[in-house]
Amino acid sequence: MNKDIFDRLMSLPVLRIFEPFYRRHKEVLLYLLFGFLSFVVSIATFALFCQALRLNELIANVLSWIITVLFAFLTNRVWVFGAKTGSAAAFLRQMLAFFEGRLLTLGIEELILFLFITWLRLNSIAVKVVAQIVVILLNYIISKRFIFRDKTN
Repeated sequence: MNKDIFDRLMSLPVLRIFEPFYRRHKEVLLYLLFGFLSFVVSIATFALFCQALRLNELIANVLSWIITVLFAFLTNRVWVFGAKTGSAAAFLRQMLAFFEGRLLTLGIEELILFLFITWLRLNSIAVKVVAQIVVILLNYIISKRFIFRDKTN
């Protein structure tokens, strides 16, 4: 088995005591790490588009979504689920399935933003944070069950 960067980090003497826990829960731990980083990318790009550039919150969210989904696809594919593909066509199918799954949660997130920011005039960043928590949980289920379920695609 090829060791990725996280496996090598856990092999360091100072981290070796955590290695059994890491091995048992690697997928979830890496999903949480990259889910958190995706969360940061999403919030930062949303704030940039919505507050700094003064775009409408729904448009800002879609632009933020595109950047975040690209980041999430690459990190989930390589490190979280280790979903290798044998051809360019298989890679594109996997990427398309990932984006399709994320479109569903984009719709849910857009609805949350519309209701709580546009209609109820609540703080856009606070609502975005809550919406992201809902989306991250749903995205994990979709990725685990439908997109990266077969690591030999």
